[in-house]
Amino acid sequence: MDGVNSSPVQTVSPGAGRSCRSAAVADPAAVFERERSRLFAVAYRMLGSAAEAEDVVQDAYLRWQGADRGQVAAPGAWLVKTVVNLCLNVLDSARLRRERYVGPWLPEPVLTADGALGPLESVERRESVSFALLVLLERLTAAERAVFVLREAFGYPHARIAEVLELSEDNCRQLLRRARNRVGGPQARFDAPLEQRRRMVEEFLRAAADGDLAGLEELLAQDVVSWADGGGTVSAARRPVLGPSKVARLVAGLVVKSPPGLRVEIAEVNGEPALVALLRSKVLGVLVPEFSRQGIVGLRNVLNPRKLEFFGRQWAERTAA
Repeated sequence: MDGVNSSPVQTVSPGAGRSCRSAAVADPAAVFERERSRLFAVAYRMLGSAAEAEDVVQDAYLRWQGADRGQVAAPGAWLVKTVVNLCLNVLDSARLRRERYVGPWLPEPVLTADGALGPLESVERRESVSFALLVLLERLTAAERAVFVLREAFGYPHARIAEVLELSEDNCRQLLRRARNRVGGPQARFDAPLEQRRRMVEEFLRAAADGDLAGLEELLAQDVVSWADGGGTVSAARRPVLGPSKVARLVAGLVVKSPPGLRVEIAEVNGEPALVALLRSKVLGVLVPEFSRQGIVGLRNVLNPRKLEFFGRQWAERTAA
């Protein structure tokens, strides 16, 4: 794990007695709950899996309960460090599992309008949870990914990242340079308002429902690519489909083959308007578009039931609210 200590302990620095006493006296469960959403946001970006992120956060809670909290100067920093190191352990084993994955691997979708992954009020913050970036992050080593997420998504200074990973600042800077090179240089951002992107999705849905191949092709960029993640458990294309003509026919075919009673709704998923396929109250799939100035440049369709469990719970809570 690139020399990262997997058992983080943040000890008291001189003059920090007051912080320690307040941390020790405070209700540990309440302290943790104040940090839970941020911890989940960090873990999800590290792992691309909501289920694994939940497990990591729960494991961090158990460690927090068993810690000598009188020796913890800053609970929030201690918990982030613990979560990052747990994620590094998960990434080491997840890499082997994903190499054996059947068909394309895609992240697990998350509803984001409710702030589940933190505030996404800027283009940069939306990009930090986008499917496009999360897929690219799979190219990185565990340590590179940790540095990239903490720096790019949460704006941590290098000194603080070095403390979290127990590495030198120079090492962290080197890891960040390597991560940026592997992910690729900054792309020209499509920074149209969310409502404009939503209208594009509405037009896409309308054309698909009408079987309008020409209308679909007009909305697709010339270099559009469609991926489907069925995980080997449901029927899905196991190779990417390229080009507007083939992708339009694929989408139209999916509509024709859809079961009776299927309905499709638009919701904000990973910071972008996306399509949610529902049969009665069950989520069957989530289609997340990627936008460019030339049109829809990517379609990522998550169909693997296991990857939809967290999203399904979110959807049920949203419907019940």
